[in-house]
Amino acid sequence: MSSGDTLLKVEGLSTYYGSVAALNGISFEVKEKQVVTLLGSNGAGKSTTLKTISGLIAPSAGKVTFCGEDITKMPAHEIVMRGLVHLPEGRHIFKDLTVKENLELGAYILKDKHELKRRLKRVYERFPILRKRRRQPGGTLSGGEQQMLAFGRGLMMGPKLLLMDEPSMGIAPLIVRDITNIIKNLHEEGTTILLVEQNAKMALGLADYGYVLDIGSIVLEGNGADLRKDEKVVKAYLGG
Repeated sequence: MSSGDTLLKVEGLSTYYGSVAALNGISFEVKEKQVVTLLGSNGAGKSTTLKTISGLIAPSAGKVTFCGEDITKMPAHEIVMRGLVHLPEGRHIFKDLTVKENLELGAYILKDKHELKRRLKRVYERFPILRKRRRQPGGTLSGGEQQMLAFGRGLMMGPKLLLMDEPSMGIAPLIVRDITNIIKNLHEEGTTILLVEQNAKMALGLADYGYVLDIGSIVLEGNGADLRKDEKVVKAYLGG
């Protein structure tokens, strides 16, 4: 698969919570090596979209294709094994386990010990603070460090696509800059990212392409630079 090929394709996706429609037949795609962002206010359906793609919620209609394979009805653990990794909102690290144990759990399907060591080394090079804190329980880390641990754990899986849900949530503004730089670096290294982020300015600064969700429907799309200048986006999300 070469750069520019479609890695993820979502077609007519609908998801319900009981009788309430959370997604109304949305369609979009993510090309390889892109950062694509989903924008929208709270309750627009952004997190539901990620959960449906990664198999945590079953859709009522539509199709999700990843690397050319239909994964719509596939169990979440099988989707992960294909290289689609979901970094959930709120980080969800194992607070009683050490940093190293958290990272090793990220590669639980890996049988090759040498590859495990190589990936661990790579994560420690990217996040030196995690090497320093590797023997500490995850729960003793600051919010920013826990987010880095969540990133590191996701990278241990060797993802083809990272779904990121609100990586800057609950993090001090100074650390948000670090998180932004991490995402930028991952993108420059060729990692494909689907980003859900309440901080629209940050998201559009990173994104090659974006989609705006409103009450479960896509109401606007365009490349990141164009959306940053779009009056409706500026008014609704950029405080203009």
